[in-house]
Amino acid sequence: MKRRVVLLAAAVAVLFAAGIVLQAQAQKVPGPVILKGSPMGGVRLDHKTHQEAGIKCDSCHHASKPDVPMKAANQKCSDCHTKAAKPPMKTMYRAAFHDPMAKSGTCVTCHLDNLKKGNKKVPTKCNDCHKKENV
Repeated sequence: MKRRVVLLAAAVAVLFAAGIVLQAQAQKVPGPVILKGSPMGGVRLDHKTHQEAGIKCDSCHHASKPDVPMKAANQKCSDCHTKAAKPPMKTMYRAAFHDPMAKSGTCVTCHLDNLKKGNKKVPTKCNDCHKKENV
């Protein structure tokens, strides 16, 4: 009888430990990635920011299955990042353009260079620079 109790307790402990490990693996979030293809050097996507906002992986990665590594997102960023977004898009645009990690993120690059080229307006929307990307 004691042996059965010990075996049962050991089995429960193993299952509990396995559950903790699986849960930790499920919560692993990839670091920031650069979505390439833009003349401005790509869009920096921070998975952690999306996770902290309560957005689940399958919100963007519909085609992935739990046992298969994530495939590229199959929806546009603009499907969620709309004018009604919170924080407001104006705040997100500013953060994207003025992010110190951005390859093109200098005042001169956007403001002065665009004005010298004869453009009366500097980029104010993602698609102003990222025209070829799926944003």
